[in-house]
Amino acid sequence: MSPKLAVVIIGRNEGERLMRCIDSVRAIRWSGGAEIIYVDSGSRDGSPARASARGVRVIALAADRPTAARGRNAGWRASSGEFVLFLDGDTILAPGFVEQALPQFANPRVAVVWGERRELHPESSIYNRVLDLDWIYPPGLTEFCGGDALMRRTALEEVGGYDDGLIAGEEPEMCRRMRARGCLIMHVAVPMTGHDLAMTRCSQYWRRARRSGHAYLEVSERFRGSGMPFWEDEVRRNRWRAAVLLTVPLLGGGVALALRSAWPCVAVPVFYAALIVRTAHRFRWKGGSLGTRLLYGIHSHAQQIPILIGQMSYLRDRRAGRKRGLIEYKGAGS
Repeated sequence: MSPKLAVVIIGRNEGERLMRCIDSVRAIRWSGGAEIIYVDSGSRDGSPARASARGVRVIALAADRPTAARGRNAGWRASSGEFVLFLDGDTILAPGFVEQALPQFANPRVAVVWGERRELHPESSIYNRVLDLDWIYPPGLTEFCGGDALMRRTALEEVGGYDDGLIAGEEPEMCRRMRARGCLIMHVAVPMTGHDLAMTRCSQYWRRARRSGHAYLEVSERFRGSGMPFWEDEVRRNRWRAAVLLTVPLLGGGVALALRSAWPCVAVPVFYAALIVRTAHRFRWKGGSLGTRLLYGIHSHAQQIPILIGQMSYLRDRRAGRKRGLIEYKGAGS
């Protein structure tokens, strides 16, 4: 008999994107059957009513601090599935993912299986186009998964699920606790979800990167000094890279004034161009056109500034004894 599957979808003001997600789940032809639960985090666009009209069980959370972690915890704890598929409300489930992912759980140590997430509309903006490459990871064992993933229920129970207090980085943090218990996180080269990033403005890009910086530092500090540190290298690397990016123009200007020559100023953009080309070459395995990879090179370095600001914001809030609310970058769904 096929194991029972629960599908937990979380969302906030996703509108039509959520409807497409629900329809993609209802369209899968899986012999084991599935219960679908939508957890809403204070939407103001009528999403709960629309999801309920499609026959989906709806759980509405209070909107005081509606983190993704709280939503996912409420969903899987209310479900009865042996396996739980987590989806974000702005995604579309790929047909066949569940059937192709479940055999991985034949290994009792496998706790999480996740597949390939790609952007639905990479052509709609340079941000969608570039961040589409961010989703690409090599298959095999990984340290963590993203928001969309298929998980063994017993593994969730053993670690107590997600950390409700995190506003971002909740999946990597939980995966770190699972791996400490000997569990495996498996990434498979199978289409899993199409994602609707809907990013069209620089301000959205900036907030998203700032949220990443907050998550890097907050999660890394949870495990600092442990026998299994996590994300400490990413935190240090971001600080070093951001310092270089901010210092080089000042250094070039200072040397130019001292030598009374424009050549040091010319060297600054050359230095940046070399970094971009080097990164584009390094990540050529991700695919995409040369132009897309060059844009990805710009993104890889430009994001270091808002990521650093996100780290600094976390430190400032911690010193002040404040808890940061959501750092949202998307508008309501159309």
